[in-house]
Amino acid sequence: MKKFEAILNGKAHLVILLFSFLFVSMQSFAFQPSDIKYVEYKGEVVNARNGRPISSAYLALNNSNISTITNSDGEFSLKVPEDLTEATVTISVLGFQSKTLPLSYFQSANTRIELDETVEELSEVSLYKATNPELLVKEMLSKKDENYLTDQSLMTGFYRETIKKGWSNVSLSEAVVKIFKNPYNSYKRDMVSLYKARKSTDYNKLDTLALKLRGGPYNTLYLDMMKYTEYVLRPGMVESYEFKFDDPAKINDRYTYVVEFKEIDESDPWYYGKLFIDAETSTLVKAEYSLNVDNRDAAEAMFVKKKPNGSKVYPTELNYQVDYAQDDGKWHYAYGKAQMEYVVNWKRKIFNSKYKIDSEMVVTDYEEYVSDDWKKTVDLINPNIVMVDDVSGFADSEFWGSNNIIEPDKSIQNAIDKINRKND
Repeated sequence: MKKFEAILNGKAHLVILLFSFLFVSMQSFAFQPSDIKYVEYKGEVVNARNGRPISSAYLALNNSNISTITNSDGEFSLKVPEDLTEATVTISVLGFQSKTLPLSYFQSANTRIELDETVEELSEVSLYKATNPELLVKEMLSKKDENYLTDQSLMTGFYRETIKKGWSNVSLSEAVVKIFKNPYNSYKRDMVSLYKARKSTDYNKLDTLALKLRGGPYNTLYLDMMKYTEYVLRPGMVESYEFKFDDPAKINDRYTYVVEFKEIDESDPWYYGKLFIDAETSTLVKAEYSLNVDNRDAAEAMFVKKKPNGSKVYPTELNYQVDYAQDDGKWHYAYGKAQMEYVVNWKRKIFNSKYKIDSEMVVTDYEEYVSDDWKKTVDLINPNIVMVDDVSGFADSEFWGSNNIIEPDKSIQNAIDKINRKND
C-alpha cells in the first residue's frame, strides 16, 4: 500500500469503525474558568457586492493571540477581555480584501461586516519571480525551520464535529481543547487535553451502528501539513507529484503563489489540491486538498477497519483545508477542516445510507510555554479518542466561559434544538 501504510500508522485520517452494537465510553475532564471578564460580540461577515455570507473568514484581535472564524452562514462570536476597549480586529479571507475595524464598531449582536472582493490583477505583479513550481515547493519545505514556530507553545482551540445522514443532522460534538504544540523543527508530536466537551446524538438514525472517529481533535490537528510533512508532501517524495502554477492570489494583503499539485500514481487513492505560498518568504500560508477515492476497494481497505456482515462501506469524498497565522514573523497552525462522505450499502436494502462527517478546529489563543509541567497536571487524550456523550453540556449556561467558539450553523442549531426536545 506504499504511502498509505505511513498514513495509517500515523492516524492522520479518519478511520471508520462500524459495529452492529452500540458502545459509548464516558470520561470526565477538568475545566478551569478564568477570573478575567470578557465581552462577547456577535455578527456576520458578508460579501459587500451581493450580501452573501462569507464562510471561514478569519477574525484576529490585533496585538493579541485571540481569534475566531465564521461558520458556513458567515456568522461569528468573538470574546474579548473587557479592558481591551481600544483594540482593533482584522478580518481576512481568501478572495476578499482584508479589513481592519476598531473594536468600538462591534456590537453584542447583529454586527455586519462587508468585505470587498479582490479584483486586483496579480499575474503581472513584478514580485513574482518563481518559474518552476516544483522548485518552489522544495524551497517551501526547506524553509520550515526558518518560517514556523521554533518554540513550544500552549494553544487554546475550539473543535466541532458533525455527522449528517442524508440531509438530517444526527450528531454534534464540540470541545474546548488545549494543545501542547511542539516546535516545527522537532519530531515530537503535539499533545491535546480536552477541557470540556458536549455531544448530542440521535442514535436511532445511525442504522443501529455505532460510528466512531479515531482521532477526534487530532483529525484536524494532523492536517498541519508543515508539522506533519510525512503525510502528504514528504520532502523525499516531491518527485511523485505533478506541480503547476495557477493564477496568483492575495491573502491577508500578502501576495501568494498558487501551486496546483497532483500525485502521478493513481493506482491507489491519490492526493490533489492547491498550495498557497507566500511570494516573499516561500511560506505555506494555506492549503486546500483532497484524496481521490474513486478506487472503492482500495479506499475501503484503507479506511474501514470493521463492519457488520452483509454491508459494504466505503468513502466517496475526502476534502481538507489548513490555514496558518503569523505572529512576530513566525507562522503557526491556525485552522484545520476535514470533510468526509461515505456510503453504507446493505445487501438486503434497496437504498444506501449516506453519511457526511465534518470536523474543524480553530486556534483561538496561544502563548509560549517553556515548561513541561502542564503535561503533568492534565489528562492528555489519546489520538484514538472517541468523542463522548456529555448529557449536561447543552444545559450548562457557563459552558464555554471565555473561550472563543465557532458560531453554530443554523442547521446545526436546529438539530441541537430537535435532539434536546426529544430528550426532554
